[in-house]
Amino acid sequence: MRKMDFSSKTASRIVGVLFIVAALTAIVGVILYKPILNDSDYLIQGSAHANQVVLGALMELTLVVSAVGTATTMFPFLKKYNRTIAIWHVFFRFMEAVVITVGIISVLSLLALSQDYVAAGAPNITSYQVSGTLLKAVHDYTFLLGPNFFLGINTMMYSYIFYKSKLVPRFIPVLGLTGSVLILLAALLEMFGVIDQVSAWGAILAIPIFANEMILAVWLITNGFNGSVVHSRQTSV
Repeated sequence: MRKMDFSSKTASRIVGVLFIVAALTAIVGVILYKPILNDSDYLIQGSAHANQVVLGALMELTLVVSAVGTATTMFPFLKKYNRTIAIWHVFFRFMEAVVITVGIISVLSLLALSQDYVAAGAPNITSYQVSGTLLKAVHDYTFLLGPNFFLGINTMMYSYIFYKSKLVPRFIPVLGLTGSVLILLAALLEMFGVIDQVSAWGAILAIPIFANEMILAVWLITNGFNGSVVHSRQTSV
């Protein structure tokens, strides 16, 4: 019994830490990508800040690992309450990670384009701009689909199970369900051009899901999953 309790607490702490790591690396990655994604002179600035861009890619790769880690570590607990939805959660979290990885590849490809442009001296800028615009568009859509659309779906999955199981206090999954709906709404509004991808409305709609992840992370690190619920489920299986 003690071994089971220790395993539950250890797993919950791992999940909490991974949620925080994912959030921090996502924010840092966006900041580090600024010269190549947001600068009007990105074909020169990208190459000039190559190490910074690569570090941003490493941050996002850490995000990918953390995202998959949260899903796979929670799965043994979630599947006891609803195996189908638990599998859906892992799948959509994995899809989020895959889409983010495609975005990383597009940024590194844009960096290679920038370095080639600088090395060429004074090439025909039009062809480089066309390629650059395409690669930036790929990243923009991966940013929309990964951290918005698929994030909303997988958050809805685990929040539903948390709400039904009472593994964590119910106010947390309620916030998660609310945040998942709002981030999905943000993704749809951005997809149809109602709001810009980086906008005040986009940030406002993302606040609840960010708050949910941080509150959940702190709760899991300090308190873990509800021990009585874990124990009762274990003994009934």
